[in-house]
Amino acid sequence: MGIAALVTWLLTAVGGFVMLGIWIARGGRRTSRFSPGLIFGHFALAAAGLVVWIVFLFAGVAALAWVALVLLVPVALLGFAMFARWIPAYRSRTAVAGGPGATGTAGPPERHFPVAVVAGHGLLAVVTVVLVLLTALGVNGG
Repeated sequence: MGIAALVTWLLTAVGGFVMLGIWIARGGRRTSRFSPGLIFGHFALAAAGLVVWIVFLFAGVAALAWVALVLLVPVALLGFAMFARWIPAYRSRTAVAGGPGATGTAGPPERHFPVAVVAGHGLLAVVTVVLVLLTALGVNGG
């Protein structure tokens, strides 16, 4: 189950990198509803947790699984905060840009996040947290 958590964590990170790249390419902090502290705090804590998780997988020290889980709590809270700020930006995308499916260039950079990437990132993050919790609790997948 630990390896499954690693895989979902890495896939979640890919979605996060896609959104971070869009955010930076579209102007980032100049016009965003997301503060750089929110974005990079989420990123840094998630990356730190991933490093701890990898060390846990190699070392097998149970306490490291719990440390990784504790690091995921603020990561999830920051992620929920960004999601809550993203929803109005996404909704205004179609209203401002001329209708359903329109992707105008005005507005905050997070307006351009693909819905599939946002949804996939969030769903994979939830699966990752559950797998990390189950692994920390010692639940064996076999």
